[in-house]
Amino acid sequence: MLAKLILLQLMSAFALGQDCLSRDYGNGGTVCVCNSNHCDTVPKPKKLEPSELLIYTSNKAGLRFNLEKTNFKPCAFSDRIVIDPKTKYQTILGWGGAFTDAAGINIASLEESLQTKLLESYFSENGLEYSLCRVPIGGTDFSVRAYSYDDGKEDKDLTNFKLAEEDHKYKIPYIKKALELTENRLKLFASAWTAPKWMKTDGQYAGLGGSLKKEMYQTWVDYFIKFFDSYKEQGISFWGVTTGNEPSLAISPTNRINNVGWGPKNMGTWVRDNLGPTIRNSAYSDMKIMILDDQRSLLPWYADEVLKDNTVRKYVDGVAVHWYHNIWPLFWPASVLTFTHWHFPEKFILATEACNGVGEESVVLGSWERGEKYSYDIIKDLQNWVTGWIDWNMVLDLSGGPTYISNNVDAPIIVNASAGEFYKQPMYYHLGHFSKFVPPNSVLIKTSFANKDLLTVGFQRPDNATVLVILNKTGKTIPVNVVDPNKGVAQVEIKARSIVTVFYYSQNYK
Repeated sequence: MLAKLILLQLMSAFALGQDCLSRDYGNGGTVCVCNSNHCDTVPKPKKLEPSELLIYTSNKAGLRFNLEKTNFKPCAFSDRIVIDPKTKYQTILGWGGAFTDAAGINIASLEESLQTKLLESYFSENGLEYSLCRVPIGGTDFSVRAYSYDDGKEDKDLTNFKLAEEDHKYKIPYIKKALELTENRLKLFASAWTAPKWMKTDGQYAGLGGSLKKEMYQTWVDYFIKFFDSYKEQGISFWGVTTGNEPSLAISPTNRINNVGWGPKNMGTWVRDNLGPTIRNSAYSDMKIMILDDQRSLLPWYADEVLKDNTVRKYVDGVAVHWYHNIWPLFWPASVLTFTHWHFPEKFILATEACNGVGEESVVLGSWERGEKYSYDIIKDLQNWVTGWIDWNMVLDLSGGPTYISNNVDAPIIVNASAGEFYKQPMYYHLGHFSKFVPPNSVLIKTSFANKDLLTVGFQRPDNATVLVILNKTGKTIPVNVVDPNKGVAQVEIKARSIVTVFYYSQNYK
């Protein structure tokens, strides 16, 4: 009888989701298998009683969004996570990934019902509820060929500009489905990898020193506008745009990734004279403009140089950063993000690209460690004024592709088309512990915790819910007291090698 009562209590707090169909590939963790008959889900939390809170746990041992419910009450644990809801920091913009050609190709390789399950896994109310995604302008290294929207001879008037087959087959259909699943709440920002060869100083898509010809500065912005116009005709609008993916690649003699090189001085000139005024005087005048879109190791220097011109500064809304140099925190600690915030407090900082598998084994099915790398980086970013975190390819195949330059890497969802399955990696769940429970316009709040074995961040949501995300990378279970001055104390056990989301309503439910 008691078991039935507990079950009924839990059912009143949330709609029961589908459980994970777990599979172990011997790589230090498990994946959750989705096929035509089954795919795990995680429903939205429902209204709770004032004293109740929910605890969602995913761990190395195989739990995935495992739900427990407890109450605020006096407890005896010595470790205390103290929440200070009055001390507020940055507002969250969103969470998501990139609609690359590779992602679309892999989604398209599945039967239609599985395509729907995959997109629902990311965008629906029973999935991770992604809210902010990146769309490449043209091809990337995760395309099957190098291309732009105006290849061939010089065409300064862009009379031959047109979207590629890849846009119509692998991007636009899935963006539309994602918009439908989010009831058009999904925000998109665009990033270009390369300009057409005839706009560039080296006449190549990739390589050393390939920057934009100065006489093409305005043409390159006009190219952006034509891209936005073309997507608008498809019913797709953009919230933001970056100055271009990883401009520092052009200084690498071994670079094979298509790109446009920018030094900070020339980028500032281009933003001041071309990108800024053109965007602000176009039909897209409210579009957010982000500079850098490159490694945080370039901060705060790069932002200082670009934004020292007040005219440039008035056009720029934010700074976009990538994670690939974050593996050397002694040289480029997360604190460089805080320094950048101090220099330009009115500019948001957004993490716009990350992936595992660079320079190592590309796909490692079930790697819990790679999931921990995601959540560790997210927490460190959040503790240093970052407003959201965007993954790289949302979907790849078992080889970590396709990629025309063999730049294979890992992804949160891996498709096995021949088996009619896709696999949700631990990275997917680590991301979901944030994206599912921390919607846009949530605010980071202060949390205090003396035990250095755990990493924690707290948020206040627009609906008056409080969310804590706690990462335990140790091999031991750590019991803690969650202390909220307005609610009391709740006892929570943070299992070994786990990520936990604690959810409760701070005041009255909205």
